Amino acid sequence: MTNNNDRHVVPNPNGGWDVVKPGSTRASSHHDRQSDAINRGRDIIGNAGGGELNVHGRNGAIRAKDTIPNGNDPRNIRG
Repeated sequence: MTNNNDRHVVPNPNGGWDVVKPGSTRASSHHDRQSDAINRGRDIIGNAGGGELNVHGRNGAIRAKDTIPNGNDPRNIRG
């Protein structure tokens, strides 16, 4: 079952790595290194309320999955 907050880290055909939401035509973010894309994907999912991060290899196959919990908001001021 796909969560609306899920993201995939996939290789970009022009080089680098993209963080993409399933079903979207545009990348959420683009990075030169896969590790940077993974970190950004974790941030996006945590801020959105938690979900699944699927990391693809250069061949396009999923090589890792990571469940990201809801992020913690350090602000204790309402608004």
